[in-house]
Amino acid sequence: MAKPTYEGYCETKPTKLIKEKFGDTNVYAQNAKSLLTKANGFINAYDFTLNPYRGCQYGCSYCYAAAFSPNTKMRQDWGKWVIYKENAAETLLKELQKWYTKNPQRPPKIYMSSVTDPYQPLESKHQLTRRLLEVMLDVRDNNHPTPTLVIQTRSPIITRDIDYLQRFQRLRINMSIPTGSESVRRDFEPRSPSIKARLNALSKIKKNIDNFKGFVPKISITITPLLPTLVTDEIAFINKLSIADRVVIQDFHPTYNRSLIASTRPEAEEIKQKYAWWYQNQQFSYMKFKDKLISQLTGVEIKEGKDGFGYE
Repeated sequence: MAKPTYEGYCETKPTKLIKEKFGDTNVYAQNAKSLLTKANGFINAYDFTLNPYRGCQYGCSYCYAAAFSPNTKMRQDWGKWVIYKENAAETLLKELQKWYTKNPQRPPKIYMSSVTDPYQPLESKHQLTRRLLEVMLDVRDNNHPTPTLVIQTRSPIITRDIDYLQRFQRLRINMSIPTGSESVRRDFEPRSPSIKARLNALSKIKKNIDNFKGFVPKISITITPLLPTLVTDEIAFINKLSIADRVVIQDFHPTYNRSLIASTRPEAEEIKQKYAWWYQNQQFSYMKFKDKLISQLTGVEIKEGKDGFGYE
């Protein structure tokens, strides 16, 4: 079967037309054959990954997921296109029914999401992620245990779904905050929410979920990849991380020019030159920051790389 071609990113007649514009983003609609993808590699502690969208409006300069774009042009234009999976909820329901037929009392472990942000701006309109949460919760009505779920995001939009989040008995929220300095964030990920907005989102979740209202989720802050934090911001930033029960740090992925390989994009490598004071001795900078996390954050679990991305 021929691969789909997308309007604006092909020289032949496209098979997928732009369905709408969301800001400067080309939005395409497509049906998915499946929603649950067998987890492997870095997140093989899970049964499945789940990506409601393909592409991501945040378009972070360092994002490895750009490598999995449909074609080279779309890879180069990362952040300016998104494909939403119209049949996501219906497909997930069928796949969960199939899972519970074989494993009636073993909930699947799901990581959402590995190559997109489930709460990117488009979610505020299409609500795919919200509908997927609803499907996962509905299985409890059939006497099946609710999936173990980890949500990876950098978006305050997640607070919209507190009513659903508090119903998951086994939920971890990973909030991505790679730096404690706004100027660094603007350089590396200018289309993403502010650091303050992300921390405020975690505060709102913790404030609005307690043992009397529902299940309290585990909270991680993933500083991945670890970007520089200016010395003047460091102490205050680390203190704010105490809102989480876990902090995860990780260096950049290696850089490759080939597609279909998770890697750091050349765009990020260029920005790194601006921060030579940090990157000229990257390993030392990493270890120094790690030591400060350990010394300042008592009672918070500090983990590195793959070890930090499990639910437990």
